[in-house]
Amino acid sequence: MRKQMQEPVYSKQAQKYLEILNKKSQQRLKKGIEIIPEGDIAPYKNHEGYFRLRIGNFRVIFKWLGDEQILISTINVRGQVYKGGN
Repeated sequence: MRKQMQEPVYSKQAQKYLEILNKKSQQRLKKGIEIIPEGDIAPYKNHEGYFRLRIGNFRVIFKWLGDEQILISTINVRGQVYKGGN
């Protein structure tokens, strides 16, 4: 997997979700996102080009925009992220 060098781009959903979380959860998610491509990452089934990052009970859906930048498409808890799709 590629190495992330630039700041990630966040969708409106991802930004809003981060804003409603407490500081501890925000920091945990941001730290997990910063170290992509490390972490528990798997292809996001039925969504070509997207990947799933597991951070505890949270799921971050993302895709590579280029060799060094990612788009954070969706952030939510496990049960909700898979219901809404991408």
